[in-house]
Amino acid sequence: SIASLAALVSLAVASPIKSRQSSSATCGSTRYTAAQLRAAANAACQYYQNDDTAGSSTYPHTYNNYEGFDFPVNGPYQEFPVKTSGVYTGGSPGADRVIINTSCQYAGAITHTGASGNNFVGCSGTS
Repeated sequence: SIASLAALVSLAVASPIKSRQSSSATCGSTRYTAAQLRAAANAACQYYQNDDTAGSSTYPHTYNNYEGFDFPVNGPYQEFPVKTSGVYTGGSPGADRVIINTSCQYAGAITHTGASGNNFVGCSGTS
């Protein structure tokens, strides 16, 4: 359909990884490949642009960066779960997140693993 084609074109045009390549990242003891991070960031972008969420979850949603990470792209930011097995579609989000900005640029990867309370720490490559 035309709507599907338009969604695909907008996703291709606004691919979050174009302006800054993600590399692999380790969150706690979990290693994510660049492809896994890119898939999560692209899904986050598509949901964000369509004003939609993954399943009945609240993701993607605003990430306020209370921890003060020095991301390579300006906010505002959105957070979205990253999984080792496929793209997050709802349910338990796990501890790890990709961060994109509202222009769909990849900002980094963060995790609750090793952080106190509901805070985050940076995965490798995010500080």
